[in-house]
This record gives sequence, structure tokens and C-alpha cells, in this order.
Amino acid sequence: MDFEIYCDENHPELFTSQKPTVNYLMIGSLWLPADIREQIKERIWQLRDAHNIWGEIKWRKVSRGSLDFYKALIDLFVSYGDQLRFRCIAVDHRHFDDNWHQGDNELGFYKFYYQVLHHWILDYNHYRIFCDTKTNRDLTRLHVLKDCLSNANITASIDAIQALPSRQVVLIQLSDLLLGIASARLNNTLHQGTAKSELVEHLETQLGRRIGPTHRGEYKFNVFRINLQGGW
Repeated sequence: MDFEIYCDENHPELFTSQKPTVNYLMIGSLWLPADIREQIKERIWQLRDAHNIWGEIKWRKVSRGSLDFYKALIDLFVSYGDQLRFRCIAVDHRHFDDNWHQGDNELGFYKFYYQVLHHWILDYNHYRIFCDTKTNRDLTRLHVLKDCLSNANITASIDAIQALPSRQVVLIQLSDLLLGIASARLNNTLHQGTAKSELVEHLETQLGRRIGPTHRGEYKFNVFRINLQGGW
């Protein structure tokens, strides 16, 4: 079966910042069968039209005026059940030691990217992975990530890993929204009574639980918190 994965990150500056404002770097991924991609994009376009909301879908753009649209996006995500799934990891920067990555924070970042993807890749399936465009010092990062995933999943096929501008890819934008929700809850950045807080609670109502770390077998909205205290 052919799958597509749309990825984004939240707070990647944490490994280098001298004044971090939150604890967790987050990397997220939205997984779907390739044959429903166009249907989902069409349904998102219909929601845009119904709510007259255009431009890039982003967590930071959630406001009281756009809340009904963003709630409808959450309802759409939930309505697809296990066909449309989200997985993210949370990495606590306070336990990060760049000596584990030869002093190369960029290498460490892509090792975490590997962790997001590897554990949901299944035998005999084909995968195409799309990441938001990111400026890397080493231009081979995505190529190496593809090789590492291929070598670790020899009975699956990693057909491509490609960087694309999120403004052009609505499913990367949806991944951004879901990741923002998870990050806001884990990083405790929500303020009661705001549109963002209401949107998080809307998803939690749909899931039937508060957003937080889950076991690996959670297939709809999976949040994996990496414990680095023991080393990499």
C-alpha cells in the first residue's frame, strides 16, 4: 500500500537558544494512504470556501475570528479515523547533550526526525515523505535520512523524502496545526478562555482524553516523549 507522510517541527531553536521559552522541541507527522490525498485536499478547500478563510493554515493563526474554521479542520481530521493519523515526538532540551551527536545539533535534529518516522513504517508498504523546507548546513541531511530509514526497514520502500514550502502544501499545514496543538499542551503555553485553548479542548473532546504522552500503539494522535536522561 502507498502512504504519504507530511512533517513539520515546532521550536527547533531550543537546542541552540540561550534563553529558551519552552521545554520541548516537537516534530510531527501526518500519515495517510496516498489514494485519499486529493479527497482530503478537496474537503479542506470546501471548508475554506464555507468559512471564507484563505491563506496558510497555521497554529499561530488560530484566532477567535477563525476558530469555527479550525474546529471544522479538527472534525475533518477525526472523521477519517485511522486513515488519517498523527504522530509526534517531544524532546526535552534540558536533557539534551550535543556530545551525543559529535557536537552537531543539526545531526541530532535529524536523528529525532528518524524516531518520528521509523516506528510507524510497516513491512511491504511504500512511503513518500514531505517535510517543510528547512535551511540545513549539510545539504545531504534528507538523503541520509532516507538511507537510514531504508536500511532499518528493508521490507518496506522509502520512495522519496522531499522538502517543500509549507505555504504550497496544505497537508504540511494541517500537520503544523496538529503539532501546534500538541506542543501547546505539553509546553503549557495555553491561556484559559482563548481561541487556541478552546481549539485544543475541542480536539481533546473528540479524542476522549487530554493530550499528553501516549503508548506506541495509539494510532490516531500519538505523542511520544523521548527521555534523554540516560543518553542517546
